[in-house]
Amino acid sequence: MTEIQGPEAMLFDFVVMGSGIAGLTFALKVAAVGTVALVTKKDRSDSNTNWAQGGIAGVMAPDDSFDLHIQDTLIAGAGLCHEDAVRALVTEGPERIRELIALGTNFNKENDGDFALTQEGGHSRRRILFNNDLTGREIERALVESIHSHPSIVVYEHHLAIDLAKSKDDDERICGVYVLDTLDGEIATFLARRAVFLATGGCGAVYTHTTNPAIATGDGVAMAFRAGAKVANMEFIQFHPTTLFHPAARSFLISEAVRGEGGTLRDKSGRAFMLDYDERGNLAPRDIVARAIDAECKKQNEPCMFLDITHIDSQEIQHRFPNIYARCLSYGIDMAHEPIPVVPAAHYMCGGVITDLHGRTSLPRLFASGEVTCTGVHGANRLASNSLLEGLVFSHRAAQLFLTNTDDTPPLLEHVPPFRPYRGRVRVADTEALKQRIQTAMTKFVGIVRSDERLKQAETALMVIMDEVERLYATCRPTEDLLELRNLALTAQLIIRSAQHRKESRGLHATTNYPETNEGEKVDTVLIKRKRTDFTVLEEN
Repeated sequence: MTEIQGPEAMLFDFVVMGSGIAGLTFALKVAAVGTVALVTKKDRSDSNTNWAQGGIAGVMAPDDSFDLHIQDTLIAGAGLCHEDAVRALVTEGPERIRELIALGTNFNKENDGDFALTQEGGHSRRRILFNNDLTGREIERALVESIHSHPSIVVYEHHLAIDLAKSKDDDERICGVYVLDTLDGEIATFLARRAVFLATGGCGAVYTHTTNPAIATGDGVAMAFRAGAKVANMEFIQFHPTTLFHPAARSFLISEAVRGEGGTLRDKSGRAFMLDYDERGNLAPRDIVARAIDAECKKQNEPCMFLDITHIDSQEIQHRFPNIYARCLSYGIDMAHEPIPVVPAAHYMCGGVITDLHGRTSLPRLFASGEVTCTGVHGANRLASNSLLEGLVFSHRAAQLFLTNTDDTPPLLEHVPPFRPYRGRVRVADTEALKQRIQTAMTKFVGIVRSDERLKQAETALMVIMDEVERLYATCRPTEDLLELRNLALTAQLIIRSAQHRKESRGLHATTNYPETNEGEKVDTVLIKRKRTDFTVLEEN
């Protein structure tokens, strides 16, 4: 790892922010034609990718087809998927998966040597490749090992992007990133000759209960929006329906694959209830399952429901789900002999920074891939195990632009202004208190089921919090806690504003004021910043 010394500018061909599957894939590919700075706020393997349990979807079986996978994705997306993006994802996915395998990624296989495939909610076929119940960790391992040995890539761990840098001569062109070294407090400007690439993941930390690591604070969305990039569909926050309910557990995710392998959702009395909500029962898409569990908890005044897989042989459960089995057992729950208590928790951001099919955002030289984006693949609800595939496919597509085009004109990097000087100090206690206020407001008012009144209460709460956050940012020396707080507050505002604009219930956005779906108005919710504190809402097909 190379350290930054002092506030000088660092010059690279590409600056990549984020070390999940999207950032690592792009960095590895474009390193063939230039130098790459890979900036990650924690360790290089600390990402949503590393936490992914279930697997990666791909048409690999003889009884499957591209058309079936496309159709399953479109159905799950509740009418808002962009079919061209879905088709690119599905048809190019298998080749990208084979590239992962060539890098050394191991997926489970059957005795005959074929890949073992599982099924998850919303899928009509068994098409999920997996490595037990730690698939993300295995993919991350293979990619990180390849990155570590590449001479053109420098990894900056414990470095947090503050804001995107622009040229004084062009307010739209992104030239680099202002970066804080969180270990020594130094700030440097990372300049990019060819592109800045956002792969910063999601925003689960906006809510009190989330399956995401604590670093998922909406950094990329917030930075891009502040810079003037268009953001879309932020109202569609996917709540994973089954996370472990236990006072000592930090919202540990119980993989979708548990239901895919026959797990049944039951209430406290043992009644299976999913067929009351959807004909697909336990294999319904996540938005339906999450709302069903939420509804049953409220109706029965119970804190959780239960996921039962005790009819499967104990040895088979331990072999298929070793991590989940061991984690549950550590909390005194033997999933082979008793149901797992589960509740929904914030899991995945289906909206984000708008990109085209090659990762281009609305700002010149700013590219993005993965959960930070809105490619149109997920629509109003993500189909299980399409997320890792999205990062692979669209990072590859973005990289191809640079591998095949060497005629792009470099920006005027010498005209990028330095970052503002240091000022006073902020207390961690102050930032932590504000963070908890954001999480409380979002969990209470902008959860699985919403209303106009609750969204208005959330808007009022966030306006007060944002004023305090901006005051701290304007007067205090940047710290990791302060920067993450600033990004959380803005991301929460974007979610609220998007939710207020959608006057219907669709996919992950359910509101009591507009319970029906407007079938004739299948539009994205697009936000763009016009002034420092002003949001303008646009509608685009």
